[in-house]
Amino acid sequence: MRITRIGGPTALIEWEGWRILTDPTFDPPGRTYAFALGTTSRKITGPAIALADIGDVDLVLLSHHHHADNLDDAGRAGLGVARTVLTTVAGAKRLSATGAHGDARGLRAGDTVTLTAEGKPDLVVTATPCRHGAPLTRPIVGPVIGFSLAGVGAAHPALWMTGDTVMYRALRRVATGMHPDVALVHIGAVKFPLTGPLAYTMDADDAIELIELSEPGAAVPVHVEGWSHFSQQEEEASRVLAAAPGAVGERVRWAPLGEPIDLP
Repeated sequence: MRITRIGGPTALIEWEGWRILTDPTFDPPGRTYAFALGTTSRKITGPAIALADIGDVDLVLLSHHHHADNLDDAGRAGLGVARTVLTTVAGAKRLSATGAHGDARGLRAGDTVTLTAEGKPDLVVTATPCRHGAPLTRPIVGPVIGFSLAGVGAAHPALWMTGDTVMYRALRRVATGMHPDVALVHIGAVKFPLTGPLAYTMDADDAIELIELSEPGAAVPVHVEGWSHFSQQEEEASRVLAAAPGAVGERVRWAPLGEPIDLP
């Protein structure tokens, strides 16, 4: 598997002929975006690779459509590079209603879809649970999902994209014993001054627990730089993960922005 980290949550995954783009964010830096309840965030850095240089894409995995740090304006306009978009049910309805994509399919946690493409092995995608904040915040932050991807009949996923989530019971249950070849772990410890200490995504300590539970062959941190509302940026997260006990630190693979890395 080849992974190219582009910025924020955005990565290009190449596996068995499939070209998969996650949470497309391609706006230039400098703009401030509105989030829920009057919160805002500024995009600090732009994408390491321009959308025009990505090429054809088979599939976009969109954890949620309503936050600019997971789908910004250029990312939304560029969804057409992909044949299929998988996202939440609400996201698929919105993308279809606005004409952003003609094959946007909505999934709930636990739903599975099998994708086919000429010359490529069939791809089984299962939506995994996310909770984008503290209990009872879903009406404010909206629905989010992650994705596990596997070949037909495979014992374990080739890829797990966690999506934007905090640690909670359903996530722990799904993660335990998953053994994905590669996990894209969304961290960043999203916080806003308005809501004080409440976090809306995992931090590096949470990632350590998740890696211990899921035991991936490799864990690639994403969603950890480029935005002002990430309270734990890449430098701090890398220090925490480097000090992780046991085999966790050995599983973490940092992908330099814009440079593809090959994982077994």
